[in-house]
Amino acid sequence: MSDVISPQQVNELTTFREIRVARANSLCLLCKGGRRLCGKLSCPIIAKAQSLAKTTLRITSTHIQGSTPPGVFVGRLGYPKVFIGPMVPPFTGNTEILDTPELWIGKGIQEIIDYRFSLIRGKAIANIREAQTGTRLLESLQELALGRSPVDAEVVLAKVPKGVLTLGSDIQPFGPSAPLRSFNASDVSVDRRLEKAFYDRDLKANGAVVELYDSGVYVTRIQRAFSLGMFGLGKNRKLVPTRWSITAVDSIISQELINRIKQNDTIDEYRVYSFSYLDNRYVAILMPEKWSFEWIEAWFPGTTWNPDKGTREPAMMGDFENYWGRNTYPDVGGCYYSSRLAVAERLFQENRQAAALVLREIHPGYILPVGVWNVRESLRQMLKSEPEKFDSFNAALNHAMAKLTIPLKNWIRNSQLLKQSLYQKKITEFS
Repeated sequence: MSDVISPQQVNELTTFREIRVARANSLCLLCKGGRRLCGKLSCPIIAKAQSLAKTTLRITSTHIQGSTPPGVFVGRLGYPKVFIGPMVPPFTGNTEILDTPELWIGKGIQEIIDYRFSLIRGKAIANIREAQTGTRLLESLQELALGRSPVDAEVVLAKVPKGVLTLGSDIQPFGPSAPLRSFNASDVSVDRRLEKAFYDRDLKANGAVVELYDSGVYVTRIQRAFSLGMFGLGKNRKLVPTRWSITAVDSIISQELINRIKQNDTIDEYRVYSFSYLDNRYVAILMPEKWSFEWIEAWFPGTTWNPDKGTREPAMMGDFENYWGRNTYPDVGGCYYSSRLAVAERLFQENRQAAALVLREIHPGYILPVGVWNVRESLRQMLKSEPEKFDSFNAALNHAMAKLTIPLKNWIRNSQLLKQSLYQKKITEFS
């Protein structure tokens, strides 16, 4: 093997030296990405660093030209004054996939990290209520969010953006950023459905979200516009941090679909669906009963939310709603609403209703969280498949457990639906 280092390798080494590392800890220093001390099958830090290096090598000045997917973001730190700005890669072409999770199913985790890191963020501070009056930057971003395809854009930053590589694998990957000086984009090919909702200042935000979903607009595009304060009564419009807008839109759409399916007959059999992606295993049991829903996730030792390798037990958490719904935010977070959306969507397409128990095992190959889109799109894919059908709950449950690795008793301990189905007698049994 030659000891000569190529110019490309020199560039990569230089880039890695320039990446700033945040929140280092002793375990990572001992491991240095090679000993798997955290229990993961591959190192999330190395995965992030590789993607960050690819982007950083392309950045040589404060002047960035590229085709935005289109992509925008609204931060949450400092709320109600938050950072907003465009997300632009340092290259041109068809970049739609970089910020469209609906197209990501089947992609490897390194590819997805690459998508995240390739988008450079220009940041400027805005008050959330600027959505009511508008500013030059916000109006440019809103116009961008109306687009149906990538747009050539030019970003001038206050300094050359540097990547910040965080060693906490609970933090989703994001690309380099820097303060924004100016932003210009070419003409946008407007999605008329989004444009109609944007200019209707007498239409409430919930109504706009539902109308756009019904007309076939991608959920992530609705979320993008929602975060920029583009929906709702004019006097009430405000910016919504991207993270919050994702959950809000999933919640609004899923609740509307639930209200609709409650008018339908129940399914006629017990169904079991299963799917695996990014070392996540999903199983759903649909029961011939009126609507109720439960989501339970189990993080194995060595994964993001269960980093302690000293325990053999997966960390489990879930939330439940009966026919009448819930009025508190689920402890399990945004995945609850993204999973509920996928299930309600499938039942609505069939003109049926059911009780749904959805289980997720997260194994160590899922080296870092990539976003709640993973749950929504994985379940959508799963529910497109032909289910296994059974005449009894016990038969369905036995089949479902064969798809998972955690014993049934653990699921029962954390599930209201399982307890009800296994131990609570129904009124029909007494007739």
